[in-house]
Amino acid sequence: MGLERQRAVNPYDYLPPVPTFELTSTDVVDGEQAALTFVHDSAGGQNRSPQLAWSGFPEGTQSFVVTCFDPDAPIPSGFWHWVAVDIPADVTSLEQNAGESDATLPGGAFHVRADFGASSYGGCAPPPGDMPHRYFFVVHAVDVPALGVDGSATPAVVGFNLAFHTLGRAYLAPTYAH
Repeated sequence: MGLERQRAVNPYDYLPPVPTFELTSTDVVDGEQAALTFVHDSAGGQNRSPQLAWSGFPEGTQSFVVTCFDPDAPIPSGFWHWVAVDIPADVTSLEQNAGESDATLPGGAFHVRADFGASSYGGCAPPPGDMPHRYFFVVHAVDVPALGVDGSATPAVVGFNLAFHTLGRAYLAPTYAH
């Protein structure tokens, strides 16, 4: 029961509150099972990042960071599936598979290495037979044009810097189990 209860927690509830804004996707739905298209190839999927679009973010936004985090991974720190940094403020959507590489991101945006070890999107991949995991696709509205990290930063360092520069945050949390 303790594990079930812990998995129900939204990890972003532990951060200082910030305004939210609209995040939509033609590919994933909050609370619903993601399609194999967005599942890691090691789990039989196509390993494509979903299409995302956002609007209504706070005035003063100068860039965005897009992340995907699984707080239900069977490790204390959760599992980072995607971290795209320094997306220009005039970009309000990412097409499906934008997380394939730095070349598929807009402007000067770049990836930091996620927990699969690659600087790209790594799809859903819970352990076989485990309960459904939640995948928090989050768009962070940032008050600076560049977060001040480079591609060698870890997701934790990106998150630390976001703590001081996030103006608003929007998320969708589809699930996946196999």
